[in-house]
Amino acid sequence: MAEIIRQEALELLHKHVKKEALLRHAFSVEAVMRYFAKQFGEDEEEWGVIGLCHDIDYEKHPEEHLGFAGEMLREAGWPETYIRAVLSHGWGICSDVEPVTRLEKTLFTIDELTGLITASALVRPSKSVLDMKVKSVKKKWNVKAFSAGVDRDVITRGAEMLGMELPQVIEWSIMGMRSAAEAIGLKGSVE
Repeated sequence: MAEIIRQEALELLHKHVKKEALLRHAFSVEAVMRYFAKQFGEDEEEWGVIGLCHDIDYEKHPEEHLGFAGEMLREAGWPETYIRAVLSHGWGICSDVEPVTRLEKTLFTIDELTGLITASALVRPSKSVLDMKVKSVKKKWNVKAFSAGVDRDVITRGAEMLGMELPQVIEWSIMGMRSAAEAIGLKGSVE
């Protein structure tokens, strides 16, 4: 049982994040983290709340992302293991906390990937993740100008750290995002 329950994490998220796009990203990452946790036989609640609040300081401190997250989470009573996991998702970008656990490696891997999947879904006729296929994301993967802010090298490194093939990481991420399609604005027009 996780020490932080979703309702507490959701209240904390809404206290610090107001922008719709950032909230949708948080819900995407939460859903994917829960999906991976289930596949790995891990604690879905723990993985989910960490995913939900992974960008807790981004809206207020985008130029110093993760510089304030630890303090914010400590003030909210979060355990150090959760805080470390949050800090590790920015490894090599805005944090020197290297992902070590399977949870940390997963968060590091899928954070950027959810952005690419979201962008890929939004250019589909259905504007939905519900009919998204791995090949659709892979096709966009190679177009560097498409969703140029997504660091594909981070995703590739993360998949290697997890010992997973990239197509499987993409598939599991899509499946996770499907479970939250409405909340993340990607239900689209799929019947």
